[in-house]
Amino acid sequence: MSAALYLDYNATTPVDPVVLEAMLPFLTAQYANPSATYENGRLAHRAIDHAREQVAVAIDADPSEVIFTASGSEANNLLIQGLARAHRAGTGEALHLACAATEHPCVLAPMRALQGEGSGFNELPVDPDGVVVGETLKALTGHTHLVSVMLANNETGVVQPVTELAGTFRESHNGWFHSDGVQAFGKHPVSFRALNDAGVSALTISGHKIAGPKGAAALVRDRGLALQPLIYGGGQEGGLRSGTENVAAIVGFGVACERAAANLAERTEQALTSQAWLENALRQRGAVIFGEGAQRLPNTTYAAFPGIDGETLVSLLDRQHVAISSGAACGSGKAGASPVLQAMGVDLALAKGAIRISLGMMAHAPSDKHSVERFVAQLDTVLSQLQRFAAVA
Repeated sequence: MSAALYLDYNATTPVDPVVLEAMLPFLTAQYANPSATYENGRLAHRAIDHAREQVAVAIDADPSEVIFTASGSEANNLLIQGLARAHRAGTGEALHLACAATEHPCVLAPMRALQGEGSGFNELPVDPDGVVVGETLKALTGHTHLVSVMLANNETGVVQPVTELAGTFRESHNGWFHSDGVQAFGKHPVSFRALNDAGVSALTISGHKIAGPKGAAALVRDRGLALQPLIYGGGQEGGLRSGTENVAAIVGFGVACERAAANLAERTEQALTSQAWLENALRQRGAVIFGEGAQRLPNTTYAAFPGIDGETLVSLLDRQHVAISSGAACGSGKAGASPVLQAMGVDLALAKGAIRISLGMMAHAPSDKHSVERFVAQLDTVLSQLQRFAAVA
């Protein structure tokens, strides 16, 4: 049974009915392979081309810069590993890599894997609010080829000063700068053109974070960036991502991007109002808000109640049919404190109490103040239970 109150939108979002309506024909009548040369195949191919244009317009890019993938993780790996392969093939040298210590595992893991194959690798430290300090970029070796810093953190919601960081890197290094925009797009203004002008060579976005389907994402890259594919085959996506395209998911992704970029200022204002009310209520109950000294996404609150285990709190709220998380969805079920909070220097005991409440900012079903009030009421019930347990113990 689905949760009665869902507040884990940073993990995934429900598909927008408008998106689903656009997808349905490509799951039923218009099922042809887009590589086929007959009419139905050409229709499917044109649908992909149209979706590419929608994505490009939504993020202020050129359609030729958009490479469709099946997930944000794949897009990040295509950028990191594809660039490493191309660089080694062209120069015979391994890449020297760097990323923020608070990056998503799909950036950290491939960089660490390449380190094991001979690449240099640096983790950029962050301040107590989780923000990368620009001075650390200046201290990187002059041979650093690729830096990746996400636009907004999936756990804390902290927005990084990516344009400033990319500019700082460009001043002292002849390399590339990538940003994972999966969590930011749809909640924060994103212009690939502006990022590219500042020195960002590539950007990642994903459909299921913006009320689109799972199974569709994109790597948006400067056309001057040389990559080698991770998947070889029929040469789809300009030879960079072979495999028969998931036409329905790509079509849905295009519509979702279009809707995610529309009326963002209005949706942001509403989310900020709900976030402020929520965080005030949490502070009144003794919670610590992580990253509150930095700019954050308007839908994301990462907090902890001293002395209360986060997984326990999430489990008890689940019994009340409230869905939140104790961190990133990809890390659920893993013991220990969040690596993001550890990188921020948060006390280990407090970090183990972390819970993430992420509000919906979709065009069709945003979380409102009523949802937040319901959450706080259920939270009070659970906190009272924990207090009774502690008294008995």
